[in-house]
Amino acid sequence: MTETTADNRAKLTRSAAIASISVALILVALKSWASWQTGSTAMLGSLADSALDLIASIATLTGVWIASMPADQDHRFGHGKAEALAAIFQVMLIAVSAFGIAARALSQLAGGTQTSAAGEGIAVSAIAIVLTFALLAWQKYVMNRTRSLAIQTDHLHYKSDLLLNLAVIAALVLDQYAGFGMADPLFGLAIAAWLAWGAFTAAREAVDDLMDREWPEEKRLAFVEAAALHPELTNLHDLRTRASGNRDFVQFHVDLPGTMTVEEAHDIIERVEKDLCQRFPNMELLIHIDPRGHVDEPGNPLVEEDEFAKLEGDS
Repeated sequence: MTETTADNRAKLTRSAAIASISVALILVALKSWASWQTGSTAMLGSLADSALDLIASIATLTGVWIASMPADQDHRFGHGKAEALAAIFQVMLIAVSAFGIAARALSQLAGGTQTSAAGEGIAVSAIAIVLTFALLAWQKYVMNRTRSLAIQTDHLHYKSDLLLNLAVIAALVLDQYAGFGMADPLFGLAIAAWLAWGAFTAAREAVDDLMDREWPEEKRLAFVEAAALHPELTNLHDLRTRASGNRDFVQFHVDLPGTMTVEEAHDIIERVEKDLCQRFPNMELLIHIDPRGHVDEPGNPLVEEDEFAKLEGDS
């Protein structure tokens, strides 16, 4: 990830959220007209998704705005969790949307209604695809520079919208021009299932953030390897990692000789912290020093585990 200042990150995430709101407003207007013209369940599902996207994008803007606030006396670790909360809110909306679309599709299957004015619906879906591609490109640019969880969840919405709009086109073509009357409700059910799966995936990532899940193993290993480049450190243990929005928080214990002065130990840790924070931008690091040979918490393997020893064992 390219290192980005806090102010630039805030501007980028806000711009992506505002772009999402703008696209959603246009699509809601177009799809409302197309749904009225066609009577298509697939189009109605697409409209419901865009309407929820609009609400979710507003939630995203709120989340990234709060997350960009600096740490204060009441929130000394910052406000990064606001992005995960915004993502959870979006997930709830997606789940409600999926349930409503599925119910409408099942009702249509039982009733056997047919769509009309397929041309208008196809044109609106094509416009939606073009606008969505443009939005996804900008969101991808912002994500690569900010790691915003809320923007990532919003990006997932609009990625699914590409398939959703293609499904609407296919449903209208099959229903109107191929005479396959069940195409529209069947595609509606498929869209509902796709939305439900997307909600589950996004929820899992947001919950991981809220529950302070450890870093992925590859990233954790890379961190230990970077720390191991400092030969003055031994027995790196009680390593704990977590993420909050776009910020990482890491702490660990390390052994230094008991005969070393406080000033000498402080200088070593300062150099280590500076190097590791350069290698892992947007990280807050806390290092605790133990005198060599000290055992922190007997019987607790999570605390006692020597990450350097594991590294040598794997090599």
